[in-house]
This record gives sequence, structure tokens and C-alpha cells, in this order.
Amino acid sequence: MNIRYYTRTFFRLALPGLLCLGLVACGSSQSKPQPQRRAMLSETGKPADFNGFWELDYSKSDNIQVNLNALVRDLRQQTQRAPGGGVYQQSGPVMVIGGDSGTNTGASIIGLAQMADMITESQLLEIEQNDHKIKVKRELDFALTCQFYLGQYHTVETPLGKEICGWDQHQLIFKIILPEGLTIQHVMTVGPDRQWLNIATTVISDRVTSPFTVNRVYARYEPQDDGYSCKMTISKGRVCTTESR
Repeated sequence: MNIRYYTRTFFRLALPGLLCLGLVACGSSQSKPQPQRRAMLSETGKPADFNGFWELDYSKSDNIQVNLNALVRDLRQQTQRAPGGGVYQQSGPVMVIGGDSGTNTGASIIGLAQMADMITESQLLEIEQNDHKIKVKRELDFALTCQFYLGQYHTVETPLGKEICGWDQHQLIFKIILPEGLTIQHVMTVGPDRQWLNIATTVISDRVTSPFTVNRVYARYEPQDDGYSCKMTISKGRVCTTESR
């Protein structure tokens, strides 16, 4: 994982009331755990295997606007259930839903959705995995990496935050904790036939009382090696052109 990327993105989106405090580096002094011999078992009884090339399937993936609308409805319901009924106000771009001290403002809600959209925009993945580690290469983005440890998560602390990764049964978890109450988590799940891959990305902020989750579904594909170069586009799907040799 690349904690600096998330930190730059977080501050670039400028969620309300940011203070550049950072986290104090702890520098782990604990004895290093033994690498895990095998990945956790999948639902099929075999090790969960994410190896291969994957392309984004827009038809099966979440729509950011739909998820944002659902988040707003959830926050309204929270307000209605709260003692005193809370408030819901909207005037142009300004929106407040039952919050105070900058909680659940329009800027913070939209900022959460924008963050989720930005960090899940990769259309192509290349995953390399063995018994001890995994590397998820993402198009136009940094790679997610994790070493597998027996019975526990792998944790790295830096002055900018904390990175955690590891297995939860058949799912692989990447989690990053940033300053100012922001947490980002990726949960990877592969289908029983290894023809699809789901990455559920959840962004949590202490300025919004509900998390924002986006599911991206990827289909397996084999890269072309016959004089063609292919890329994914939102409007046309996969577009291939001939390469000069």
C-alpha cells in the first residue's frame, strides 16, 4: 500500500476543518511473526487465488451517484430517529443532515463520495500472488502489497498513519488509517470459478456518521500478445488498436 498517496488525495479533496496533525511513528519493536505458509481457504476448500489479469465490469459495479443517494437517505433516517428529530436543510450546494460541529455537511458527504470514486477508478488489474505475499498492480495507480503472516494481520506504522493487511477467511483485507479520522478499507473476494473479482472499498470519516462503500467487479481476461494493444474506456468499453513491431 502507499499511505502517502491516500494522504495527498485526502488533503487535496479538502474535507471541512482539516488540521495537518499526522500520526506519530511508533516503529514496531515486536518480534516479526512467521510468514503464513498458505493463503486462507476459500469457500471451495482451496486457497483463495487472485492471480491473473482483470478488467472492470461497469455493468456489475456500483454507481457512485446511486450510492451517494443511498447514503443521504440513510443519514436522513438517522436524523429522524435521533432524539429531537435533528435537522435537514438544503440550500443550493449547502446541506446539513442532523449534524453539528461540521458533521454530515454537504461538503463532507460529497467529499467522502469523491474520495471513494477517485481511489477505485482503476480499470485494469494485474495480480501476482504466492504462498507468502500478494501484489495488486492497478492501472494508473500504485500497487497494493501484502505479506501473509500466520494467524495475524501485517501492520506497518508510519508518521502519516497505519497500514494493515491480511486474511479474513477467504477474503483479503487492505486497511489504511489516516489522520483526522479517515479510514480506507479494501476487501477483495474472488468467485468460486475465478472468473470474477469483487473489491469492496469503504471510506470512513469522523465527519460523516455513515461509511461510504463502493463495489467494483472485475472480470478475468487474457492480455493480447498478437500485435494489438487494448485499453478500457468508460464510453466504449475495451478499445484495441494495432501495434507496430
